[in-house]
Amino acid sequence: MRGESASALARATAAFAAGEPVLVHDADDREGETDLLYPASAVTPEAVARLRNDGGGLIFVALTDAVAERFELPFRHETVDHPANDHSDLGYDARPSFSLTVNHRDGFTGVTDDDRARTISRLGELSDDATAGVEAFAAEFRTPGHVHLLRASPGLLAERRGHTELGLALAREAGVEPAVAGCEMLDDETGGALSTADARAYAREHDLAFVEGAALVDALA
Repeated sequence: MRGESASALARATAAFAAGEPVLVHDADDREGETDLLYPASAVTPEAVARLRNDGGGLIFVALTDAVAERFELPFRHETVDHPANDHSDLGYDARPSFSLTVNHRDGFTGVTDDDRARTISRLGELSDDATAGVEAFAAEFRTPGHVHLLRASPGLLAERRGHTELGLALAREAGVEPAVAGCEMLDDETGGALSTADARAYAREHDLAFVEGAALVDALA
């Protein structure tokens, strides 16, 4: 790994280990998007506000395949019997990672910053409890809700290189729980994905780590 990439990876790993956000760009020949990612248990109402204001895309929690198995979380497309459930034209991937949408039972509507932070942080904490199965999950969360769950490929970057797997590989390297919250960064003027240059500028302005997906793949796949 080149020095710049190694330095970016080291900074991103240290930031994640400290519960701080990291910007991850997947690849120009994939989605070409930068996601703002947090260890799920570190998400606060202020973090949710940053995700929706500075990110602007879909706020999600990515879970490893092992955690999803414990919680009995399906891939959503495998449970839907509808003609619209056809992803053969998905140009950047073979399948979506979406699973259930959830709210924490202690919330109210589930959509406020406080409610979503409670949902996300508890998902992070519960994911790290190897004894927690579907009963523990159902005792705390209801579906449908306002937080989208994503289920990673079992082999992470060896099988798929989306933000789901990139974030969870970074979490594993940082030694945090196997649950990552995030949101795609969008451009307020164009409505499209925030350019990589602008994402890097945002990271510099806010003193946040920025890492390319290729650096994660090279080091962690």
